[in-house]
Amino acid sequence: MAEVIHNRYDFVVLFDVENGNPNGDPDAGNMPRVDPETGLGLVTDVCLKRKIRNYVEAAKEDEPGYRIYIKENVPLEQSDKEALTYVGIDDIKTAKKKNPDADSRLRDFMCSNFFDIRTFGAVMTTFMKGALNCGQVRGPVQLGFGRSIDPIAPQEVTLTRVAITTEEDALKKKTEMGRKFIVPYALYQAEGYISANLARKVTHFSEDDLNLLWQAIINMFENDHSAARGNMAVRELIVFKHDSELGNAPSYKLFERVHVARKDPHTPPRSYSDYEVQVDTENMPQGVTCERKI
Repeated sequence: MAEVIHNRYDFVVLFDVENGNPNGDPDAGNMPRVDPETGLGLVTDVCLKRKIRNYVEAAKEDEPGYRIYIKENVPLEQSDKEALTYVGIDDIKTAKKKNPDADSRLRDFMCSNFFDIRTFGAVMTTFMKGALNCGQVRGPVQLGFGRSIDPIAPQEVTLTRVAITTEEDALKKKTEMGRKFIVPYALYQAEGYISANLARKVTHFSEDDLNLLWQAIINMFENDHSAARGNMAVRELIVFKHDSELGNAPSYKLFERVHVARKDPHTPPRSYSDYEVQVDTENMPQGVTCERKI
């Protein structure tokens, strides 16, 4: 079994979108998410984790130890029942009375089999109904919202379709109308955190898992192209590595070393080349190193 990580990490991801919708808001007709006070675009942590899960699922194809717990068309209860069967629990309500270490055995099974639980944690409601403490696992890897560097101007694009839905409609019209929202261009920044302490105590997130996570972040949009999302790509992955489990400097001080600015503040950005990205690596806090993985 791979060695559990011993170092804390903080990281910054820069990704962009061109003529696409990076993360639609279902409460706003699927418009790109926007901070109403600043006009900055938003991409939720849930959206980013979904892309990482999808990449790992495609890369590993249910390889033992790398299955995905939160996935499409698979009820969570189905995976939970696998763990109950493995531990030998027939009645979840009496599990703790019959098996005092049921909590830890169930948690270890789920963490060892599912990459996303080992990484992000999970809330497993099946176990919580049985008053088992393993129902909520706190993962060592956490992501914040992505936020655009500059305010965005979402556009509603009207589309026409020559294929008519029904034969009745085909007698009345030759085209149908549709709409979709796009962001002409935006560069987003998201921050992430990796706790070696939680990895050691809870999920056993390993060095192999860490390398796979970096690979997944770098490639999370490469196999996720669609007409709605347009052209999306990860442009930078900047990793701050601490030489201790609990860390050697506050995260925010490290994130403040990443400077992203438009080269021409008077011209709307339309490509990544319109920005300049600088990372201040001078006088880094003792015990912290910085690596730009892209």
